[in-house]
Amino acid sequence: MTLSTASRAAAVIALTTMATTGLAQPPQTPPTGEQRAADIVTQPLDDVNLKKKDIPPVLARAVDNAYSADDTRTCATIAAAVAGLDEALGDDFDAPPPPPDNRDQKREQGAGAVGKAVVNSLIPFRGIVRYVSGADKASQQYNVAVSAGLTRRGYLKGIGRARGCKPPAAPQ
Repeated sequence: MTLSTASRAAAVIALTTMATTGLAQPPQTPPTGEQRAADIVTQPLDDVNLKKKDIPPVLARAVDNAYSADDTRTCATIAAAVAGLDEALGDDFDAPPPPPDNRDQKREQGAGAVGKAVVNSLIPFRGIVRYVSGADKASQQYNVAVSAGLTRRGYLKGIGRARGCKPPAAPQ
């Protein structure tokens, strides 16, 4: 292996390692009580595939090619691409953590979990209904898009770090 080949191999390993840091995602800011109630009420619509989550275009592009060299020319283009992914995915791990929940928020979360469990128990053979209606497949496609978006964001931040960019084009 020549020096240039060894250098390239080291760079690829470093970028791959940095890119994988974006695969996990911190919890999003918790929904309000009204948002939670709306989610509970509309859960049956999700199960019969009447309420679909649209895949944001930025995530659809990531599914096509998460490791594309597009948007990697400058630190500014990397930062803009990361900002678009942050909008679709929520904050990355290097963002400051949200403040801890207070008692009322914890109470709302508990009530929301109970309400969702009750609504879900009202739908007999829920898994079969989701499969037949296509809701299960749509959910899987959305999850693949989120995973590709997380990978893309980690890849872009790895490129940004390698080029000496400042956050958000690189990890904090």
